Amino acid sequence: MARSATQKRAAPEGASKNTTPTAANAPKAGEFAAMLEETFGKSGSLEGKVVQGTIVSIENDFVLIDVGLKSEGRIPLREFALAGQPPELKVGDTVEVFLERMENRDGEAMLSREKAKREESWTVLQKSFDTAAHVTGIIFGRVKGGFTVDLGGAQAFLPGSQVDIRPVRDITPLMGTPQPFQILKMDRARGNIVVSRRAVLEESRAEARTELVANLKEGQVLQGVVKNITDYGAFVDLGGVDGLLHVTDIAWKRINHPSEVLQIGQPVNVQVIRFNSETQRISLGMKQLESDPWEGVVAKYPVGLKMKGRVTNITDYGAFVELEPGIEGLVHVSEMSWTKKNVHPGKIVSTSQEVEVVVLDIDMAKRRISLGIKQCSENPWAQFKAGHTIGSTLSGEIRNITEFGLFVGLPGDIDGMVHMSDISWGKPGEEAITAYQKGQNVEVKILDIDAEKERISLGIKQLTADPFESVSVGFKKGDIVTCTVSAIQEGGIEVTLGGEASGFAGFIKRSDLARERSEQKPDRFAVGEKVDAKITNIDKGTRKVTLSIKARETDEEKQAMAEYGSSDSGASLGDILGAAIKKAQKKED
Repeated sequence: MARSATQKRAAPEGASKNTTPTAANAPKAGEFAAMLEETFGKSGSLEGKVVQGTIVSIENDFVLIDVGLKSEGRIPLREFALAGQPPELKVGDTVEVFLERMENRDGEAMLSREKAKREESWTVLQKSFDTAAHVTGIIFGRVKGGFTVDLGGAQAFLPGSQVDIRPVRDITPLMGTPQPFQILKMDRARGNIVVSRRAVLEESRAEARTELVANLKEGQVLQGVVKNITDYGAFVDLGGVDGLLHVTDIAWKRINHPSEVLQIGQPVNVQVIRFNSETQRISLGMKQLESDPWEGVVAKYPVGLKMKGRVTNITDYGAFVELEPGIEGLVHVSEMSWTKKNVHPGKIVSTSQEVEVVVLDIDMAKRRISLGIKQCSENPWAQFKAGHTIGSTLSGEIRNITEFGLFVGLPGDIDGMVHMSDISWGKPGEEAITAYQKGQNVEVKILDIDAEKERISLGIKQLTADPFESVSVGFKKGDIVTCTVSAIQEGGIEVTLGGEASGFAGFIKRSDLARERSEQKPDRFAVGEKVDAKITNIDKGTRKVTLSIKARETDEEKQAMAEYGSSDSGASLGDILGAAIKKAQKKED
């Protein structure tokens, strides 16, 4: 028959045995009661405590352990395994276990190796917590908000924020390997332990920082890790202290943003450029560890050299072209095209495009190279000057009309300008320009060519003879002419000259309208009325003819006085003038 579960199995050789009393040596009633009281009293006090036991056997996945009670207890084999390692046990080994109950319903002692280890660990951990000492543990699991850590039998919680000083994306390399921790919180009643790996690292960083700052000096080369990236640079962790790596000190070439070449967590070698011991501010540089590409630039890139480069950046004022790593030049918008004016550089070139450029100037003090793209092709203004002469005529399309003139398209995809003063001889520029439209073809005469300033002056009115010349040919200063009043103004009257200067305008000032002041009134004249006046001035520069009725009357009086005598002869001024008028009428008849 199978023996009861509450009975002990035959102990293997070498193992401790419990002797069952026989009738011959059975104790007396009083002794038995005392022994029973001693056994059960002692056993009862062991519940909830750690006791020593001996491994009786290892069967399947369980370990059978004798702890000195009337029956053995079973513990799963996995409870004896260390994290990530197989258990190493053999029959006869002495182990410490936790006695939960004397018997379960099967009559076996309820034992636990994990609880025994936990009790042992709690005692050790409590001492470490009280003294703020570091403990060693193994991260073995992931839970919500953090990770689980085995502290030699006791399980602790490691919050995600306490894993490292910097956020860690992948914790896999830390799992399964012993790590130092600081106990932040312990609650034995609830079985809660909270640990921090970050606190341990910060302590070591503080020590390293003190040592680093004490030995830090300018020019020193250090290894660090990129901690943070901003628009103006990157902060590098030097092992307890941070330094600023400005964007201009990352590389010799142009960098728009530090993220183009750096990543958070990237190890970098840097040089200490400046160090302020009072504020403990550290300025770092990476490009200083490389040779300066600007050395010998003047000899390598002489003015006038034509070469190819790559467009690295485009701005409103031009485009930057890389000639070699670390050497860039600026093509100003004015040097990009001979003909495309007031156009954004992005419409002429594109980023990463390979372009041909010419070196225009080098400023070593400011480390600037001025480049040109348009200089790689023929200057259309110079070509136009070589193929055309001043005074020649040609036709073109009106490309634009502005408040000061017309822009006319010329051969070579360039424009010439007809100033508003060169549109018409007889009309003001503001009036003459209204007769033209954009896209209209017009014939023009070349007035001037300035290839250096990229200006070509054109004229339309110069295609015909200057009507003002007829004034100087048919009339001269002092001539009496017949005019027609064309406009009446406050300061005088505008007139149109007749005869050979028909249609040409003149002006008679208010003070020249009559000899008598009372007659010097513009409103006594009417538009269309004909008047005789004397030309007092012809100004070719301003193209103005000035006339005077007063001067004509004065001349007539002088002439009459000369022909008919003077008032000293006894004749009155009226008689003299009357005689002159009669004589003039006879001549007309």
